[in-house]
Amino acid sequence: MKVKKGILIVFEGIDGSGKSTQVQILRKILEDKGLDVVDFREPSQSPWGQKIKEKAALPDSLSPEEELELFVKDRKDNVQKNLRPALAKNKIVLLDRYYFSTMAYQGAKGLDVEKIRQMNESFAIRPDMVFILDVDEGKALHRIQDRKNKDLLFERLDYLVEVRKKFRHFQGENIFHIDSEKTPEEISKIISSVVFKYIHNDLQLS
Repeated sequence: MKVKKGILIVFEGIDGSGKSTQVQILRKILEDKGLDVVDFREPSQSPWGQKIKEKAALPDSLSPEEELELFVKDRKDNVQKNLRPALAKNKIVLLDRYYFSTMAYQGAKGLDVEKIRQMNESFAIRPDMVFILDVDEGKALHRIQDRKNKDLLFERLDYLVEVRKKFRHFQGENIFHIDSEKTPEEISKIISSVVFKYIHNDLQLS
């Protein structure tokens, strides 16, 4: 069973919001229905993505402008090497973070959110659906406190408060805000309901 064209589904939210968990849950649900699914994440495995991960271990290791430059270079590579080829093969692509994260995280450091959007949408593929998982900043940090690799560049309470505000302002007919303090099962039901409605109403299975 295949969809008639590729579908790009993006998961966004602050660190600890449960994005990665929902990507894996949705992938299994879709695969169990016989659909062709792949998932990617940003930062990717590109040299620029690796540099972001390396620098993220230290606070204030990059300026907001340097962060933006690295994320854009990494995203261009991800779009070219991963997203476009997968969508061209009519796959359902699940993406853990995209340019909405850049708008929120670098926007919270003072960069112009609309300029970041325009810069990214000049080359990035527009997603079919964006799920923004919203959770209290303190609870989010508590969820990720035992992670081995700490992202001190991004995972700070005062900073995540501002990032969350940015995320909550994003609106659009394909953007869905979800309370991430619900159980993973409850969140998954909401997401899969939206996804299957989109597949059946707008594309029809071939």
